Amino acid sequence: MQNLVKDQILRSIDTKQKIVDDPELLDQIVAAGRMLSRSLQKGRKAMFCGNGGSAGDAQHIAAELVVRYKGGNERKALPALSLSVDPSVITACGNDYGYDQIFARQVEAFGKPEDVLVGISTSGNSRNIELGLEEARRAGVRTILLTGGDGGRIVQRSDLVDIALIVPSQETARIQESHIMIGQILCSIIEKELFDMD
Repeated sequence: MQNLVKDQILRSIDTKQKIVDDPELLDQIVAAGRMLSRSLQKGRKAMFCGNGGSAGDAQHIAAELVVRYKGGNERKALPALSLSVDPSVITACGNDYGYDQIFARQVEAFGKPEDVLVGISTSGNSRNIELGLEEARRAGVRTILLTGGDGGRIVQRSDLVDIALIVPSQETARIQESHIMIGQILCSIIEKELFDMD
């Protein structure tokens, strides 16, 4: 059983090492952090959405911005919300319009020009994320996608995503581990850019 544990850890390290070794991806992570920082600096908001484990990541990252990323960093709360957390909205929309519309409907309600929507889809094929990004475009909302593998169908649509952060792995668990790491790095960039906090 220890070999199973070690193998999982080593595969996780390998995926993260590939990210470290990819200067283009590192530049994209910085660009995403700065996009979010500029939006928040202008008093706009960050919205996050995902399904399953990615919904948990959306909630986690939004909480880091509303509360704080790093203990000891006392700063004002930042306007961020997860579109995955309101069961009444999600079930009403799923019932009335279909599950594919659950994020698009919320972006229509809350999205304003210069806000940022961060869609999190391990495969890059989540239809409700795709439609949420479409609605973001209509609303003048900037877009970031966290995905993996080849980026999936969403990345093929160059009209939908300003910045695509594609984790170099085909393994769902490794992609999800890297997504939360990248999400926390984005929070760190925001605190550095807006408050000069390390």
